[in-house]
This record gives sequence, C-alpha cells and structure tokens, in this order.
Amino acid sequence: MVDAARVLVEESGLAALTTRALAEHLGIKAPSLYKHFPDKAAVEVELIALSLIETARTMEAAETRYARSATAPTLLTALADAYRADALAHPHLYCLATEGPLPRHALPEGLEERAAMPLLRACDFDIDRARAIWAFAHGMVILEIHGRFPDGVDLTAAWRAGVEALERH
Repeated sequence: MVDAARVLVEESGLAALTTRALAEHLGIKAPSLYKHFPDKAAVEVELIALSLIETARTMEAAETRYARSATAPTLLTALADAYRADALAHPHLYCLATEGPLPRHALPEGLEERAAMPLLRACDFDIDRARAIWAFAHGMVILEIHGRFPDGVDLTAAWRAGVEALERH
C-alpha cells in the first residue's frame, strides 16, 4: 500500500493521494484501506519515513564513495550533491517529507538521527554548522523544485558557490 501511495505521489503530487485514488490504484474498495491505516495522514507518515530512510541511504552511500575515492571532491560536496540529486529525482516525495512539520512521534526511533549523521560527521559534529548547511541545501532544492529561479539560471553554479562558501567555514 505504501508503494502504491508512493507511485501516486511521485507521478502526480501529494494532492493525488486520496484514499479513493489509492484504493482504485490497488484495485480495492476504499474502506479496505482502513484495515491497514486509520487515515490518509498515517499513509503520509509512512511515506515520510520511507523518504528519510532513502535520504539516509543516499547520504551514507555518498560518504562511503567519498571515503573510497582518491579523486572525490570534499566530503561536504559529495554529500550536498547526493542530497540535491536525490531530492530532484523525487520532488513530490521530498516536498511531502520536508515542507510540513515532521511527525517525529510517529517515525521509527533513530531515523531522523540516522539521516543527519553523515552531515554531522562531515561537520565534525558541529550541529549549528550542520543545520546551516542543511538549511542552504534545502532552500536551494525547494526553490529549484518549485521553479522559483528564472529560466536560464545556472543553478549548478549557484549550488557550487553555496557549498564552497559553507566549506570555507
């Protein structure tokens, strides 16, 4: 059911995720969904958790690739680039996971910390620096997803300039 909900969100955005649409996608009647999820919000929490798990895996993989590469950019650049690529590959899921309040009480224990850990390590556990870097990365990505930059702007150059400024800390 979560996979089907993800397909709906990825293809058409969060507005497409209704219990009726999900049931139709699964070939069942809408009331049958309530045997598994009490409401749409519970499905959204599962999608947010899935997004955080995937973010954690993406960041961990970038950290591992960086550690094994003699020619890789800095660890911060590797993490930032992986974060951006993952968010842009799944914009609707990214928006669901990052634009509203985080339902921490309903997420698997330790998941938020796991997703943040590679960046914390890259910042030598300076949590304020890690938050500032995440705020930059999220801000750039969300503006890019929502088409807030003028046409023809070199967003990769802007991304690089931001990451480089944060690396000089």
